[in-house]
Amino acid sequence: MCGIIGWSSILNDLDKGLFYQSTDTLIHRGPEACGYFFNEHNTVAFGHRRLKIIDLSEASAQPFYSQCGRYVIVFNGEIYNYKEIAKELNLKLNTSGDTEVIIEAFAKIGTECFTLLNGIFAFAIYDIREDKIYLCRDRVGIKPLFYSFKGNQFIFASEIKAIKKLINKKLEINKQSFAEFLHIGFVSEPNTAFKDIYKFPAGNFLVLDVKKTSANTKFHFEEFWNLYKTISPETHSNEQEVEKKLEDLLIKSVESQMISDVPLGTFLSGGIDSSLITSIASKIKKDKIKTFSIGYLNSKFDESAYAEKVAKTLGTEHYSYQMTENDLEGILHEIIDSYDEPFSDSSAFPTMLVSKHAKKHVTVTLSGDGGDELFMGYGMHQWATRLENPLVRSLRKPFYWGSQFLNFKFKRAGWLLNYENYKHITSHIFSQEQYLLSEKDLKHYLIDEHFNFDALNNEPATSRVLQPKEKQSFWDVNCYLKDDLLVKVDRATMLYSLESRVPLLDNDIINYAVNIDTSLKYKNGESKYILKKILFKYLPKDYFDRPKWGFSMPLSFWLKNNFNYLIEKYLSPVIINKYDIVANLYVQDLKNRFLAGENYLYARVWTLIVLHWWLEENA
Repeated sequence: MCGIIGWSSILNDLDKGLFYQSTDTLIHRGPEACGYFFNEHNTVAFGHRRLKIIDLSEASAQPFYSQCGRYVIVFNGEIYNYKEIAKELNLKLNTSGDTEVIIEAFAKIGTECFTLLNGIFAFAIYDIREDKIYLCRDRVGIKPLFYSFKGNQFIFASEIKAIKKLINKKLEINKQSFAEFLHIGFVSEPNTAFKDIYKFPAGNFLVLDVKKTSANTKFHFEEFWNLYKTISPETHSNEQEVEKKLEDLLIKSVESQMISDVPLGTFLSGGIDSSLITSIASKIKKDKIKTFSIGYLNSKFDESAYAEKVAKTLGTEHYSYQMTENDLEGILHEIIDSYDEPFSDSSAFPTMLVSKHAKKHVTVTLSGDGGDELFMGYGMHQWATRLENPLVRSLRKPFYWGSQFLNFKFKRAGWLLNYENYKHITSHIFSQEQYLLSEKDLKHYLIDEHFNFDALNNEPATSRVLQPKEKQSFWDVNCYLKDDLLVKVDRATMLYSLESRVPLLDNDIINYAVNIDTSLKYKNGESKYILKKILFKYLPKDYFDRPKWGFSMPLSFWLKNNFNYLIEKYLSPVIINKYDIVANLYVQDLKNRFLAGENYLYARVWTLIVLHWWLEENA
């Protein structure tokens, strides 16, 4: 796992000293080595920071040259099937690492090799002879990649901070991204919070002809994988066959992702997904696998006892940590520094802390990310079905008004019914399940009411008619998972130079899971039915008869106590009026209602805090 950066300009105007500094902003992603490549005319530069995982020798140092000398690569990630690819293409190798397999496969069959890769990756290959750069990002966007193109200068990097450093001037803020951020808590691909910096599309590659690049260049991304194009006309509905096939794929995925030349463990929250991954890993690994969990003192969010019960049953070497307000104080600034743009997923903090502790014992961890999205583990998947009901749609207005006189449970249901535009129902459901601002709310809160969520709710054509819960689930994979959950884990783990792998997002599992019939994902009122059926072969069912929390934390309580100063500082009329993004009147009303006891408003309060905190640091 590493950090990569690259620069290209036909103007031959690279400041090498600044390029070195920009590469070093990624030192947390690769503290063990660094390397650089500059072409003959000083029009292309690659930088690399290395975290050694496979083939620890200097033979796999980067930038890495092909045996023919024509190509050079900088690569972030892991390819789990690299040995199979080498065998299939009959590659003759000088190292035992996966980097060489990528570049030799490219040298042999070109961009066709991208479809062979099963792993987590973002890489750039420079063709020295043709003066072309090839950029590529993995299928579901597990590894980050950003780019900027302005004038004649093209820059790419693993994180925005490296691009900002290399541009070396104040960037213009992308205010259009703030409506989306306040609606869903993150900024979705391809946009970022900065103008002229973009997220590289997952499952795509780009060919840049350096000689022909000019201010008028239009980029053409080429897609080598698309979630919606893997959807088949028929679904897998035989329960016994699906159970066996899925378990076989899970075992194969976990086994392939346990390959490492450094110590490896798992994140264990005590929930369905992490417990399943840990169960399989503990069966595969000959000695005790190390597991890591985090909890909170005197909190309903504390699942550490459940994680410890799972660990004891599986016989793992378990490490559990209790997160306090003091721990949070120490890492609070990282939500701004590490994520580079507004990011309101507060579970980033416990993920950071558990990563910090895990790094003392391992360099690689496995996580359960992807299970809820692929196997319908969220309540919002059922809401998608409810809101499709013609009776509910016709009576939603009176239902909504009536709900506002009842308790919180009914009020929340009313919010889901009170959507602005049914074409935007997918992001609306997500937004309200996360307690964030709806499209209707934003019409009041935002000073500039000109925003549009059409792209956010785009539904590509598929080969079969999707059920509402399927549409919601696939949106989760394509948007929430990619631009929130995977971002959260990547930055939180790499902050401490820890690699995180996601077995549930293996190529074969995704391709199979999207075509499992919904009746096997949600059955008899039980979510993730088929995944649980496999899990209960390894662990007792009664371990999991409880609400899902994951690595959530008691943010509402802490905002009213130790971190109340964040509300007073960043939601003060002075700060709100300074940036003129949201209407101060509505913000003060929201703040007062939250402090007066409407605890469910904490997510909206926190999102507004993060936005204005980020503006203070960046605008």
